[in-house]
Amino acid sequence: MSRKTVDRCLGTAPKDSQKLRNWLPVAAWCSYDWANSAFSTVITTFIFSVYFTQAVAASPVEGTVLWSRAVTVAGLVIALTSPLLGAIADFSGPRKPWLFIFTAACVVFTALLWNVRPAPQFVALALGLYVMASITYHFAIIIYDAMLKSIAPPKLLGRISGWGWSVGYAGGLLCLVLCLLVVKFGGKDGLGLNAELAEPVRATTLLVALWFGVFALPVFLLTPDRPTLGTSLWDATKGGLLQLPAMLVLLRQNPPIARFLVAHMFYTDGLVTLFAFGGIYAAVEFGMTPADILVFGIVLNVAAGAGAAGFAWVDDAIGSKHTIMLALLGLALSASGLLLARTSGLFWLLATILGVFVGPAQAAGRSLMARLAPDGIETEMFGLYALAGKATAFAGPLILGLVVQWSGSQRIGMTVIIALLLCGLAVLTSVREP
Repeated sequence: MSRKTVDRCLGTAPKDSQKLRNWLPVAAWCSYDWANSAFSTVITTFIFSVYFTQAVAASPVEGTVLWSRAVTVAGLVIALTSPLLGAIADFSGPRKPWLFIFTAACVVFTALLWNVRPAPQFVALALGLYVMASITYHFAIIIYDAMLKSIAPPKLLGRISGWGWSVGYAGGLLCLVLCLLVVKFGGKDGLGLNAELAEPVRATTLLVALWFGVFALPVFLLTPDRPTLGTSLWDATKGGLLQLPAMLVLLRQNPPIARFLVAHMFYTDGLVTLFAFGGIYAAVEFGMTPADILVFGIVLNVAAGAGAAGFAWVDDAIGSKHTIMLALLGLALSASGLLLARTSGLFWLLATILGVFVGPAQAAGRSLMARLAPDGIETEMFGLYALAGKATAFAGPLILGLVVQWSGSQRIGMTVIIALLLCGLAVLTSVREP
């Protein structure tokens, strides 16, 4: 790809492209979004969660409740440890060794999900492996997101963050297509997998692990990293612990950061709950089969990728804050329509519209945090960003699970998502963007 082509894609003047200096690290950084999205798309949202609730757990309702508790446990662990992890990573210097450790661990735990057979005695194994995979996945994301500010020039933060999310949705889409082929043609007449033991569905976990591991390699090989500071792990840990009180002082001195983290806490709770139970809702309320869920996921990934790419320029034009606000409003309205939908046609239309706004909400949140983060402590700030996203992330799934258990209705439980999105929107209006 020529420099002129890159400039046209970025929408930059020559002066801005000189600041970019080298497009290869940017492409390599975005490739990690392509790699990791397979886990969130296939395992958390559209395939393994549905497989667990419909085939592993004793009943769909019990499966929904147990899955919500697994998401809750993972969220609590991430929330309690992510600020310290960020501080330790900043004190230790290079980020890529941390990224490699957590990526490799997530790949291993994901591959082990293959051993979960369609029987209630495998419930504990499924939940335990998923919790560990989810924790290591989100730890890796903290490190990865903190690299954005060192990869992208300030005027291009919104575009490159949006491009990363867009590439991620494209990766999730292609992985879902491959999973669809495995599920549909992986039986004895195809790959020789035993459908009675759900092997075609279980094989998707191996595909995700391979996908994540292979496509994560460019970020380790082609992106710059911070220099080694010669700090031992023990010294970095002590420094990180001592830095935690300073973070609280920093938040008191920077109200925009504190308010944004509160807003992020609310609307991310809504998104986490949506991702965890969107596929389950479609399966239970509209009778979608695993193959239907895969097609549903493909459509949503196309819509979300298009939204992330299109709003990337909007982010740099009107600011990350207003981009997030537009996205949250679109999400709340389309989600409300989904809960009222009774026909599959209307459900598909509204779900596609909702997908368009998912990408911008995530991408602009990352770029706003990068704009707000002081130089030199980006990983710490993204640790707090993860804390805000996970501190109460258990609340949405937990409340949804309790409401479903109390009412016996998926529709009533999903109203929790709308309430969280609107709370985030309300708090975000008070944030002053730099």
